[in-house]
Amino acid sequence: MALVVDKSQRWRVLAAHLFLIVLCAVVVFPFLVVLSVSFRPGNFATGSLIPSEISFEHWRYAFGLPYQAANGQLVEPELPVLRWLWNSIKVATVSGLITLLLSTTAAYALARMKFRGRNQVLTGLMLMQMFPAVLALVAIFAIFDRIGAAFPAFGIDSHWALILAYSGGIAMHVWTIKGYYETIPYEMEEAAKVDGASPWQAFRWVLLPMALPILAVVFLLSFIGAVIEYPVASILLNTQDHLTLAVGTKLFVHEHNFRWGDFAATAILSGLPITAVFVLAQKWLISGLTAGGTKG
Repeated sequence: MALVVDKSQRWRVLAAHLFLIVLCAVVVFPFLVVLSVSFRPGNFATGSLIPSEISFEHWRYAFGLPYQAANGQLVEPELPVLRWLWNSIKVATVSGLITLLLSTTAAYALARMKFRGRNQVLTGLMLMQMFPAVLALVAIFAIFDRIGAAFPAFGIDSHWALILAYSGGIAMHVWTIKGYYETIPYEMEEAAKVDGASPWQAFRWVLLPMALPILAVVFLLSFIGAVIEYPVASILLNTQDHLTLAVGTKLFVHEHNFRWGDFAATAILSGLPITAVFVLAQKWLISGLTAGGTKG
């Protein structure tokens, strides 16, 4: 039997679709502008969305390949964009894994164990995540300056300093994983312990596999945060070859020379590792969001 749809219902559906189309256009438009600038000859931020002439000079620059300038001169890229990209991937991956290790074990202790000061620790973590990291820039610089005097590998202008600084921001991730642990029945760990498993074995072989979706979410958030982070990286890294992509792009914008084309190509390049990690972890991300929606 054919369903009879009320006329007002059709208008509401049409209005909802129009709203979603406009919303998608607003979200996608800035990306299309940046993509257009990256394929436009010269370094101009304004112009038609569809370039009248396609040029790959900015992409050749981003990939470290020589290109021919407007005056016919062969230009060698002077900035190591691919090295910056590798630095970003390396720092984001290592700091993401360390963050995952610390927040996973800390969340387990706070979710499953009873000890004195537990509530105070949870309150402290909640308060810590309310303050942006930019407020601690002076303290972060002073701490790693002192550490570098004793251990140069962890001092200013080293990637380990940046990794440790990023790994310290686990308060929000601890709360996130703790909340997920509490949705898993404690009886499953008890059954493993009855079968002879130690607390560590119950955590490793029972709880962690069930928490894989939320671990993927936390790693992805940590990875994205490290790739796009600028303030902390800008005070800890100085040497041009040590910069991350987010910090290195500032070298494209000078007071009297705005290289918007090179900047646009580099900006799009910075999104590739995030997209790759998202695609690889998509299976766990979807299951994690689904589980979160049904268990909450």
